[in-house]
Amino acid sequence: METVFLTEKDYERLHLLVQAQRSSGAPAQVEGLCKELRTAQIIPSEEVPVDVVTMNSLVRLREKKSGTVMELTITYPKDANVAERKISVLAPVGTAILGRKVGQEVACSAPRGMLSYEIEEVIYQPEAAGDFYL
Repeated sequence: METVFLTEKDYERLHLLVQAQRSSGAPAQVEGLCKELRTAQIIPSEEVPVDVVTMNSLVRLREKKSGTVMELTITYPKDANVAERKISVLAPVGTAILGRKVGQEVACSAPRGMLSYEIEEVIYQPEAAGDFYL
């Protein structure tokens, strides 16, 4: 199993998100994220490698079977907007790529079965850009 890296700030915010989802009666939505939070390596925002997917990162993914390339931003649920390619961290692909590095392959469930993606590039990472408070 490859290491999942989370910044201290992302970890704190995601932990609060999980608690809010559980108290609102939607615990099933956050189970994958809970697993990631339990096993993640927590690091200061200033020390996160530039090739790690953090919250609010813009990422290029390649679907392994079809070769389809897509770019998406991983967001908190309130900011998700499929038309703008802003995907919630609670979506299977959002949870799968969070904390992973460029070059890693991830798998996630989709309506038509399991999909595998390779993380090709972190186009924008808030921490690398000095945007520590997004």
